[in-house]
Amino acid sequence: MAVDKNMNILIVDDYNTMLRIIKNLLKQLGFNNVDEATDGAMALEKIKAKSYGLVISDWNMEPMTGLELLKQVRSSNDNFKNVPFIMVTAESKTENVVAAKQAGVNNYIVKPFNAETLKSKMVTVLGDF
Repeated sequence: MAVDKNMNILIVDDYNTMLRIIKNLLKQLGFNNVDEATDGAMALEKIKAKSYGLVISDWNMEPMTGLELLKQVRSSNDNFKNVPFIMVTAESKTENVVAAKQAGVNNYIVKPFNAETLKSKMVTVLGDF
């Protein structure tokens, strides 16, 4: 099945520059329906209110981290609990990767990254586009 480039994507990061970078990379890849949230709690509200085809979230945020957001999404009984979820972090510690995998993350990107890396991670989660 082809990936719908018109699907809604939510990017979550407490650093505006990173939001802008990810949004621009997604645009380069042909995805234009991108919403932003600056913390996990705001992201959770958006996820409950709108259907997303993909969530890309930073790990290190306050007050709710990306890992806490992922756990809340995955433990939900709502229809968004299976939304594809990619975690972004500056740390590539094995225990972080393991914790994210155990919490149900679909893929993991270590900063810094480019459009090619983002696309390859998205392809493994969504399929080719």
